[in-house]
Amino acid sequence: MSSLIPGGLRDWLAELGAMARVVPHLRRGLPGTHWNLAALLEERARVSPVDIGLAYGDDRFSWADLDREVTRYARALHDLGVRPGDVVTLLMDSRPAYLVILGALSRLRAVGALVNTNVAGPALAHALSTAKPRLIVVGEEHSEKLAALLADDDAGIDPTVYVVRDPEGTHLPTVFASLDDHAAGADGAAPRVGLPLPDEPACYIYTSGTTGLPKAAVIKNSRLLLGGGFFGAGIMDLGPTDVVYVTLPLYHTNAMLAGWSAALATGACMALRRRFSASEFWNDVRRFEATAFIYIGELCRYLLNQPARADEARHRLRIAMGNGLRPDIWERFQTRFQIPLIREFYGATEGNVALVNVAGRPGMVGRLRGGQVIVRCDPETGELFCGADGWCRRVSVGETGLLLGRISIVAPYDGYIDVAATNKKIRTNLFGAGDRYFDTGDLMVLHDGGWVSFADRLGDTFRWKGENVSTTEVAEILNGAPGVLESTVYGVEVAGSEGRAGMVSLRCDETFSIDAFANVVRERLAVYQRPYFVRLLGEMRLTGTFKQRKAEYRREGYDPELVADSLFVLEGDRYVRLDTMRLSAIRAGRFTFR
Repeated sequence: MSSLIPGGLRDWLAELGAMARVVPHLRRGLPGTHWNLAALLEERARVSPVDIGLAYGDDRFSWADLDREVTRYARALHDLGVRPGDVVTLLMDSRPAYLVILGALSRLRAVGALVNTNVAGPALAHALSTAKPRLIVVGEEHSEKLAALLADDDAGIDPTVYVVRDPEGTHLPTVFASLDDHAAGADGAAPRVGLPLPDEPACYIYTSGTTGLPKAAVIKNSRLLLGGGFFGAGIMDLGPTDVVYVTLPLYHTNAMLAGWSAALATGACMALRRRFSASEFWNDVRRFEATAFIYIGELCRYLLNQPARADEARHRLRIAMGNGLRPDIWERFQTRFQIPLIREFYGATEGNVALVNVAGRPGMVGRLRGGQVIVRCDPETGELFCGADGWCRRVSVGETGLLLGRISIVAPYDGYIDVAATNKKIRTNLFGAGDRYFDTGDLMVLHDGGWVSFADRLGDTFRWKGENVSTTEVAEILNGAPGVLESTVYGVEVAGSEGRAGMVSLRCDETFSIDAFANVVRERLAVYQRPYFVRLLGEMRLTGTFKQRKAEYRREGYDPELVADSLFVLEGDRYVRLDTMRLSAIRAGRFTFR
């Protein structure tokens, strides 16, 4: 029957259905209400005590099991001095204890600072000092790293630390006291700390830090709970018979809002994996009998790069939801693994702009909503282009511009702990005196019907031969070259030339040929788009959430003193080794870039 409904009407009906499913969940974020994660868990345990709320490996936890553990750890943390408004840093792999302790903090109306477990050294010290925690709770698996940091007097951090045992670990000796021991004797009801409020911070979630030190974004109770209703009920249409598989780290927004909060809001079970594994992904999907999964970034590309298996499409999945699924692999991924529906969304952790592609249109992140606008700008600098009247100009269909979201009561901008960093993302007086917009920092393409597709990050676009080059567009083309598994494109400076020349770092398989790659570059890219430098990688450097560390590659450029990988330069129509003679010519401005 759906095939008889015109596409535009079908899209509208899908969006209307999603909005209708969200409505019952709006009550938890309204002013004057008293909901947080712990209150939602308590309700779930009361209504469906024996239903399974969390699956992890071979373990299964009912809602009542989880609620009892949360109460026990809340009592222990309260005995250790944690009070409403206190910040407790959590440094732990994705496992049940993580969710129990976060729930315990919620029950105490305290704030969990969810630190990326991949950071170390100065970045970890920055994340800890930014949050100003009363306590640090560390998983045994990260206790040595933390102990080494705290032993460094230059780090300037001296908090109280408690360790949580890792049942899968080797039980390393530690200098930290055990939170588990405190919780073992903590019986009775949860401490009375008053009712939670919508505007209270639930947790801090850190940015990836790909362009600087991580910044802690404030996630309020209202946002966490409304996000759970929006993703769980509205987008994935989850219910108590569903299982949503989360293989992303719990310190990430997608795992926390679209995974755990969505499960609590809808009664669905969340199946959790400690770390993503491309080789075990489909085994997990079948073992947990998952009906939905959450993706991000290049996770889908890694699954596509796995050798085909006869049973990879044997599953119960009905939907995949996430962000960053690129157009060059969308349909291949959906067809190969036979996933009925993919719903892409867009949103920054700290921002007020949310787009969602409910219709499942490949390559689109959604449609513009009220208060959202794409404006003309310089794609390198972010400078906004204004008309003769001094106001900003919206892009037309087919044009690329900067996505902004108007800051209002219905679309607030909570920002970061750091006030200066928060204010840096606000643009003012764009279309009228006194207006305020959140700057996403993302370049988008406007399509017919208000549809939007991702173009590039502001600053990733570079100019060469008088033309703007989208690194994302070029990377999507190069990802289709024979033997290329993954690429990251960026601009590098060369002596005697205006702008920046293109460079690409490639991760390839054994079938890759630099000559065949040159053919693709020559045939499919305009002259100004071509990468003049090629770097062949063993592995791509990634953040814990699969974002490429492009800034590091850009900084290292084609300097052989910084790069041990094989380097090539485009000479005429073919790539040749970047030897000493050619490097000298480039540095002297004598190399010809055609």
